[in-house]
Amino acid sequence: MIRAVRDGGAWASLLAVTSLVRAGAETLLPAVLGLAVDGVLRDGGTSTWPLAYAALVAAATAGDVLTELAIGTSAAAATARMRHRFVRRLLALGPSAGTRRSPGGEGPCGVARRASPTVRAAGGSGDESTRGAHTSPGLAAGDVTSRAVTATADTGLAPSAVVLAITAVLPPVGGMIALLLLDPWLALTFALGLPVIFAVLTAFVRDTSAIVGRYLAVQGVIAARLVEALAGNRTVAAAGTADREITRILAPLPELAEHGHATWRVQAATAGRGTLALPLLQIAVLAVAGWEVAAGRLTAGGLLAATQYAGLGADIGPVITQLGRLARARAGAARLAPVLDREPPAYGTASPPEGPGRLEFRGVSAAPVLDGLDLTVPGGRAVAVVGRSGSGKSLLAALAGRLAEPDAGEVLLDGVPLRDLSRTALRRAIGYAFARPVLFGATIAEAITGGTAPAPPADRSGAAAEAVPAACAMRAACAAQADGFIRRLPAGYGTPPDAAPLSGGELQRLGLARAFAHPGTVLVLDDATSSLDTVTEMRIGDILTRDPRTRLIIAHRVTTAARADLVAWLDGGRIRACAPHRELWADPEYRAVFR
Repeated sequence: MIRAVRDGGAWASLLAVTSLVRAGAETLLPAVLGLAVDGVLRDGGTSTWPLAYAALVAAATAGDVLTELAIGTSAAAATARMRHRFVRRLLALGPSAGTRRSPGGEGPCGVARRASPTVRAAGGSGDESTRGAHTSPGLAAGDVTSRAVTATADTGLAPSAVVLAITAVLPPVGGMIALLLLDPWLALTFALGLPVIFAVLTAFVRDTSAIVGRYLAVQGVIAARLVEALAGNRTVAAAGTADREITRILAPLPELAEHGHATWRVQAATAGRGTLALPLLQIAVLAVAGWEVAAGRLTAGGLLAATQYAGLGADIGPVITQLGRLARARAGAARLAPVLDREPPAYGTASPPEGPGRLEFRGVSAAPVLDGLDLTVPGGRAVAVVGRSGSGKSLLAALAGRLAEPDAGEVLLDGVPLRDLSRTALRRAIGYAFARPVLFGATIAEAITGGTAPAPPADRSGAAAEAVPAACAMRAACAAQADGFIRRLPAGYGTPPDAAPLSGGELQRLGLARAFAHPGTVLVLDDATSSLDTVTEMRIGDILTRDPRTRLIIAHRVTTAARADLVAWLDGGRIRACAPHRELWADPEYRAVFR
């Protein structure tokens, strides 16, 4: 909340000034009005107090106008900064953000799966979900979106809510002080009703904060279910369960409505208590003021001022309004806290190590499946990781590039622990290709190179400089057997990814092209050829065989394992054997892995 107030910037400062001016004018107006009445009664038309009253009215009006402007602008500034901060932290957390689907949720093709990351390591060549990747239980993807959009906007109310809640208290406090200055008996009478006002405000803040928090939580549930249904829309259409999905998505609506109605009930109850108590308080003050006028201790102008100050001191409507906005901002901030309070993974400062890309897993344990795993991937060699479903193959692939953190042990690249590398060094050293790639960039060419193409010499012309990444994208596309269908797209390599009608296999080949274009010494392929036909998979496999980089390949096909230099057989959370495929094939249990 304090951070959000700071995010309001200069507009929050202006709001503080203008709201103070307005509150000051409102507090002084009854006193000046009383003096103006007494002056007119005493001096006739020669009193200057009416002019002072008009000046205060003008000041209050100007304060109102500038306050409204500052309210909207400070909220917009705070919302924008808070939204950028939330998204930056979410991306900085990478896979450790731990976004998930609800139990029974489906992937893009309707395949049930466990928790998977929403965001990948910043700057990496792979930003897709790794099936079964190691993540902490987290927020549903739709809920994260709801927080990034709705909760940040609610938190953005903090600058104006805090400032106006403080300044809204000033007129009632000023009214009580003014009553004390007019006559101590008036202030004492008013003070007797303060416990009632305080109790009303306390109950309002407590109840409103709780209800708004529950309301936003239910909104997040609905958003999460909607995202799940959209992700599995093909399965929903094929199964003919659209009506059931609609019912499931909208099932929390009655609860949402109940929380909404509860908000209005709290406001109605607060207004009702105020309607009952505050007029009685004003009548008591007026009765005492009348008695003081009759006794000659209070003037007619003083009576008028006391009447207005009693109303001003008892007017808690603006306070309630601002406390309601403050409760809403507080509830929004509470929904952002689970992400903003988490520290992103720490990176070192080491540069990419000089070496062939030797990967070492030393005593690596990672829940729920890996337990004390040891594996060495020789530099420049291809190692296929095989194992039964659920054995932790994708988790191992995520650990290889620090897309997941081990619970114990460490992973090293050419003798340097991955945690010692800088973020830039790590992402440039290790590239990824996934089964379900996601394309980023303005064009297909940019999606392939991802800004990782070799920089052109400084003396090249602009056209030649642009040709270097384009040529890099074409070479990588040719290696991934993607050049042919890319050239058939409406604008070829210049086609925006979201305008390209791509099949699953074509999308997977673009993911492979991005991996081939990566300049690092290590490639990690997590089931990256699962959607390819046999001929295309064989051609790409031949190119992978000749690639000089270190290749860690999550394999499900016998042909993929057979082409690798070594096969790491994952079983029981550890490497059961690491040897060429032809040697392992003699073991019937190894052959059973591929059935």
